[in-house]
Amino acid sequence: MHPAFSIIVFTTLSGLGYGLAAVLGLGLLDPALLWTKVAHVLALLLISAGLMSSTLHLGNPQRAWRALTQWRSSWLSREGVMAIVTFVPLLVSAWASVVEGRYLQLPGLLGAAGAAVTVYCTAMIYASLKSVDAWHTPLTPLCYLLFGAAGGVLLGGLLHIAGGATATGFSVAAIILLAAAWGAKIAWWGRLRSLRPISTPESATGLGSIGRVRLFERPHINDNYLTREMGYRIARKHAAKLSRLAIIFGGIAPAACLVLVAVAGQGVLALLLQLLAVLLFGSGVAVERWLFFAEARHAVVNYYGG
Repeated sequence: MHPAFSIIVFTTLSGLGYGLAAVLGLGLLDPALLWTKVAHVLALLLISAGLMSSTLHLGNPQRAWRALTQWRSSWLSREGVMAIVTFVPLLVSAWASVVEGRYLQLPGLLGAAGAAVTVYCTAMIYASLKSVDAWHTPLTPLCYLLFGAAGGVLLGGLLHIAGGATATGFSVAAIILLAAAWGAKIAWWGRLRSLRPISTPESATGLGSIGRVRLFERPHINDNYLTREMGYRIARKHAAKLSRLAIIFGGIAPAACLVLVAVAGQGVLALLLQLLAVLLFGSGVAVERWLFFAEARHAVVNYYGG
């Protein structure tokens, strides 16, 4: 599949934003502190930027609202509906913290639950597609949820340290979530790279009973939308190299930074190390999301000799 930049930005930023929103919704940061108020604003900005970037991939962005009408059958529509619904408790929680300096439990918990459900709906857009074997697995939503949680705790720890406190608890939780997220992703990659395609040229054409099917002539001489969007290919050795880099930058390096944060306690050094952990994690997730699309193979490429 073609790894569109707008979708990579969308899934990365919105995952971080919803993860931070869940941390705030659970009341893990002092609502009266200045940096907690900043955290509420940052979460809303990340979510908004991610959702807005997703519309750039649409052929007619001005018609995006029509997707909201198909929530009974479409995970894309459910994601849009949940994103709008979740904004209500998130805005209430942000108002309570920024203006009144207090934490409201009910809106907070509703916002945290809504954030988790929205991320799940995003993942199910891909996991529900039987035509893409790589995505059609329960590991897909699990990875999305764990990466969102890890990013939220990392950002929460950063703003906790900025408020003058130690973040040992956040560091321990983030290391556990990083290990779980990348463990699930390694399992996802292992499944992908040992996967035998369900859809083959024989099954796609219905001629498998005759024998092996090979392409005599492509349906189109020139590239079209299907070949550009569904037929993206990446060499296995390059994919393996990029996946290792994603684990190092998005998992191992942030975890090492978090250990040093726990040792440093608080202060400028701890703040800089936590910031570095967030930036490294974000870069690793961006590479992971690029591979998520680049390695996926849609069944339609069987008609084009893919």
